[in-house]
Amino acid sequence: MNEIKDWLDRHGISEVECIVPDMAGTPRGKIMPAAKFAEEQGMRLPEDALLQSVTGDYISDDLDVLDPADIDIVLRPDVKTLRLMPWAAEPTAQVIHDSYYKDGSAVELAPRHVLRRVLKLFEEAGWKPVVAPELEFYLVKQNNDPDYPLEPPVGRSGRVESARQAYSIDALAEFDPFVDEVYDYCEEQGLAIDTLIHESGPAQMEINLIHGEPLELADQAFLFKRTVREVALRHNMYATFMAKPMQHQPGSSMHIHQSVVDAETGKNIFNRPDGEPSELFFHYIGGLQKHLPAALAILAPYVNSYRRAARYHAAPINLKWGYDNRTTGLRVPIGETEARRVENRLAGADANPYLAIAVSLVCGFLGIQEKVAPTEPLAGSAYELDFELPRSLGEALELLNDSNALRGVLGDRFIAAYTAIKEIENEAFMSVISSWEREFLLWNV
Repeated sequence: MNEIKDWLDRHGISEVECIVPDMAGTPRGKIMPAAKFAEEQGMRLPEDALLQSVTGDYISDDLDVLDPADIDIVLRPDVKTLRLMPWAAEPTAQVIHDSYYKDGSAVELAPRHVLRRVLKLFEEAGWKPVVAPELEFYLVKQNNDPDYPLEPPVGRSGRVESARQAYSIDALAEFDPFVDEVYDYCEEQGLAIDTLIHESGPAQMEINLIHGEPLELADQAFLFKRTVREVALRHNMYATFMAKPMQHQPGSSMHIHQSVVDAETGKNIFNRPDGEPSELFFHYIGGLQKHLPAALAILAPYVNSYRRAARYHAAPINLKWGYDNRTTGLRVPIGETEARRVENRLAGADANPYLAIAVSLVCGFLGIQEKVAPTEPLAGSAYELDFELPRSLGEALELLNDSNALRGVLGDRFIAAYTAIKEIENEAFMSVISSWEREFLLWNV
């Protein structure tokens, strides 16, 4: 308690944003005066605050997922996440909270606790997973009409990009004021950015976070998204993490690099003593191949997510794996053997980072437990092969519901709640008549 109060006093904080990530990875919570926050060390919210869909709807009471009394849950701050909010007009802090019931038990539906439950499996095995997310996003012109297609913003030159500019320094420099402020704000918050590059799409960028402990990296990805959106608004743009915001342009992903080290020795368990890949490494890949299709509804959580998976558009369409092969769903980067890792390329930038990291890790863990043998590594293009993944959210949800392996880790309540939210969103989408339907069906059928 004194640690928090001293920090707030030292930084002259006047108010605190108390936030908790919901199922979508959206910040929910309250804003409190700093003195009140330091005194109370937490807050209460209705349990269903964590279970809103992106349309603002709630799941049905008939599912028996929530307490029928519409109870409050207790949110306690994680002191390690206490950070400044550099974009605020007044000295303001933000802190991520964990969710508990009144009896002190964890709210098993809360995304941070879902990830913790997965990490506990590794801990009991004597291992520590290490992850490094890579997040892609687009900058777009401000647009108040959802029927109007998104467009790239105007850069410093007064022009918009007319051709793809992957890795272009000059194209990135078009948004230097935005980039500089992102770096400054991330440094103030202790968000460890490794590199920032211009991606293939117009005004599309990718940020790499430095590898580390999964919960901390999920927190950083969660806060990075918030930071980028705020900085973009300050520069009269939007930043979007939609998986496929623009037609005929590449989608935005959240690639998740992952390895596992022995908790005692710190050695990478993906290596044999002679430096060659271990059996555990291959079983981990086998587990990803076997279980990721059932987890895709979490890695690709919206109708829009499935527009990203298109042949030849730098997005995987199957679960082949290969060494330094960017066409596969699972890539093993070339590098030092101590850093041997697997890159899961399935997740979209729209995924909740806590849940995406959790299911990616658990699929690999299950592969080790079950001693799953992977396919042979692919040397050629995986784009020339068949689709192996669900092509729609509905299909992906069916696989998730039918997966006893994932249910055994994530829990029946979580699966029921998550599925219900996604079905609400899917139904909302299906009620909308698109411009494509008006364009091609109005006079032709």
